[in-house]
Amino acid sequence: MTKILITNGVIYDGLGNKPFEGNIYIEDELIKKVFKKGEDTPELKEIEKEAEIIDAQGKTVTPGFIDIHRHCDIQPFYGTDFGKVMLAQGITTTVAGNCGFSMVPVPEEEEKAEEMFAFAEPVVGPAYRGIHTYGEYMDALDKIKLPLNFASMIGSGTVKIAVKGFANTPFTEEEMKKASGYIEDALEKGAVGVSAGIMYLPECYNSTDDYAKMLAPMGKYKTPLCTHIRGEGDSMVDSVKEVIEIGKKVGCPVEISHFKSCGMANWRKEIHRAIALIEEARKEGQDVTCDFYPYEGGSTALTTMVPPAFVNGDMNRALQRMGTKEGVEEFCKSLEVDYDDWDNFAITLGWDRILISGVNKESNQKFVGKMVSEAAKEYGFESNGAFVAWLLHDENGKVAIINMSMCQEDIDTVAKLPYSTVISDSIYAVTDTPHPRMYGAFPKIIREYVEERHLFTMEEAVRKMTSLPASRMSIARRGQIKEGYFADINIFEPSRLKDHATFEKPVQLASGIEKCFVNGKLAWENGNMCDDTCGKNLRRTDV
Repeated sequence: MTKILITNGVIYDGLGNKPFEGNIYIEDELIKKVFKKGEDTPELKEIEKEAEIIDAQGKTVTPGFIDIHRHCDIQPFYGTDFGKVMLAQGITTTVAGNCGFSMVPVPEEEEKAEEMFAFAEPVVGPAYRGIHTYGEYMDALDKIKLPLNFASMIGSGTVKIAVKGFANTPFTEEEMKKASGYIEDALEKGAVGVSAGIMYLPECYNSTDDYAKMLAPMGKYKTPLCTHIRGEGDSMVDSVKEVIEIGKKVGCPVEISHFKSCGMANWRKEIHRAIALIEEARKEGQDVTCDFYPYEGGSTALTTMVPPAFVNGDMNRALQRMGTKEGVEEFCKSLEVDYDDWDNFAITLGWDRILISGVNKESNQKFVGKMVSEAAKEYGFESNGAFVAWLLHDENGKVAIINMSMCQEDIDTVAKLPYSTVISDSIYAVTDTPHPRMYGAFPKIIREYVEERHLFTMEEAVRKMTSLPASRMSIARRGQIKEGYFADINIFEPSRLKDHATFEKPVQLASGIEKCFVNGKLAWENGNMCDDTCGKNLRRTDV
């Protein structure tokens, strides 16, 4: 039996209470006892004789941080190195399967499967083949080493692709039954939630009633619907209204993912209208919350900027058409339209705020790190749209971007909501220039939002990164320093906890986490991963 006693720490319990000085006794994977300063009991004296003592004098001790929004679904199957980026930030638990993207289910037809893999690659990374169902996915995760705790959702976008590809036709009765069956199966096998990416193809073709039918099993399990709303620009308020209505029809909690207002004309006003809708729903008893990441830029796939009207239910054909003169002309014209049901960032944001962050082909690496407008001009394209069409065609859609779409004042407004959770929304495109949030989102909260700008207290910041996300996703016995809870614990000095990743130089590990325990094992110490086997594959039935 492993016995560890962390002594003299300044303990934040994760619930937002004031910190207290004390000792934490760990036996194997659990927090066995918490002693407040001055409780020199006979029990503590006996423990001191037997346990390994870790002196945390003057140090902050918190629950391990929980990131409920990463696109790392595939990463565990390529080794444990992906854990370094998270453990360096004090993240001990993560949730994959966000924004409607999940690794499974995989379409039965090989051609459709390859189309899905290509579409998802700029978000979740290169495909890992051989796993087809949610049950197979969970079984495979059970059998490999995990450097931190790993929980998963199923994506309704992936479900729709598995059932009917990228078609823009309505669900047949049989297709809807199959889609709902995939959702039910995943929830039965321990999915902690269902995610939707209503902005993305092919989900953008779904109606509210489609979601009510497809997600009907969620009403029984009461798991949250974590949703990338239909539009985060001009249609953001209506999009929030839509997901609140979906939640009401399904009878499930709603988590609005990376809640933000995009487009300069919408800054400082639309976010307040959307919050009013959330507050009204909450006042009426509906369970609606949101999350955010602490950066002014977002990250996604360039295909999200292709109008659904141009795709017309067939992404492969759309990408092929971009390789023809007629197709380029049609695409460029489609970018000039202000759509009622889809946010056209080419208009509301502009190509001078869209940064190319990831491509596959070596010949296109020269575009990485450049704004679309900059690259189009420098390399002699007749228009921004013509360049985008050429690049998407050449890369078969596998292009990642960063869009500088938000203002800090709106981010702060969301950050201060008592029910908003911190996330990273890290995407895993193959690139040397990922969004800095992958490497620094959680330390940035403490460095900037707490220590520098005093936007909220340390205890509130810790709550937003521990007990709040754990509760939201029903992650059992984690997110608190509490007897009987799993010993996921960080030790650090707040003034030394730093994020170093920037948009210019994003691949830089955070520093300052002195010790990070995962399930009672020392997983990270002063910049090094000590043990890459500390994590567990978590299921909703663990609650």
